[in-house]
Amino acid sequence: MGRRPKNYQEKLITPERAAELMEEGWKRADLHVHTTCSFDVLPAKDLRPESLYEKALGMGMDFVTFTDHDTIEAYEILGRDREKLVSGVEMTIYDPKFAGHTLHVNVFELYREDFLELTEIAKIEHDLKSFIGYLKRHKLPFLYNHPFWFELHEEPEPSAVPELAKLFPVLEYNMHELKQKNELTIALAERFGKGIAATTDTHSGGLGKVYTLAKGESFREYFKNIERGKSYIVPEDLTREILIEEMNTWIDLIFEKSQKTRDIKSYLTGIKSLDTMVRISRSALLNCSPRLNRTTMGLLYLISNTGLPASLYIHSKKVFAKEIEKKIEIESQK
Repeated sequence: MGRRPKNYQEKLITPERAAELMEEGWKRADLHVHTTCSFDVLPAKDLRPESLYEKALGMGMDFVTFTDHDTIEAYEILGRDREKLVSGVEMTIYDPKFAGHTLHVNVFELYREDFLELTEIAKIEHDLKSFIGYLKRHKLPFLYNHPFWFELHEEPEPSAVPELAKLFPVLEYNMHELKQKNELTIALAERFGKGIAATTDTHSGGLGKVYTLAKGESFREYFKNIERGKSYIVPEDLTREILIEEMNTWIDLIFEKSQKTRDIKSYLTGIKSLDTMVRISRSALLNCSPRLNRTTMGLLYLISNTGLPASLYIHSKKVFAKEIEKKIEIESQK
């Protein structure tokens, strides 16, 4: 046991096989989880840092980390000395000259001073190489989130992704991406000898549905083994069924558990059907009429369960994934 897989497809294992490895001492963690500290997470009690921390411990996670968007507020709420807790953040950096588009980078085991320095590099200097240089000098674990994801308002630059991937020790296999995109990420990792981490990137409390296995008594040892390829992932890709389940979870959170105190714009997800639900739920009429609120919630559940919104979304993403694959192939032939 513990041998390095012969190829990257062997890294993908079942939950049953993962259970056997955990019996042998392998550790597991979900390295991309959002709490209510993220701007795009509904303010539900179940999604607060305290609740998700207890949930992760209850699931038997060996390392617990929260990677909120450009904030370490979760650790100001929780403190840093809790059992199994590892500080983390998902940082946004737009480097127009080198990358040409926005990247999301997860950074772990950082302190407030590191966060402030990295924020300045990302937000003021817009310099990805300087950003990564800081991470390497300070020996901070980091990974390239959803490499083939692009901001809605930006012109996609998929041909730049392979060069960018060379700069990162670990690439992310993201549960909320289609299989086609995740397979492209696996191919990049195999091509450049990078580690792979499977994550949920959950914004609705679904942590631990996928995870990464590696040995290591400390988080540093665990992450170093992922970098070296001495790891396995229990993956899952976005499907129609998963998206329906996610949409129903959002309906539940929007209508029953959210406190409805933040600006509606904070919750936009990029998935049109979900964003429409958010806008509808925030109408003054619904907030004043509990009966109409319940009726609308039931109607949205009905629409969601038809699978039509999920199917349309996945179809559009499949078309885009094919375009990315073509651009990558063309660039590799030059």
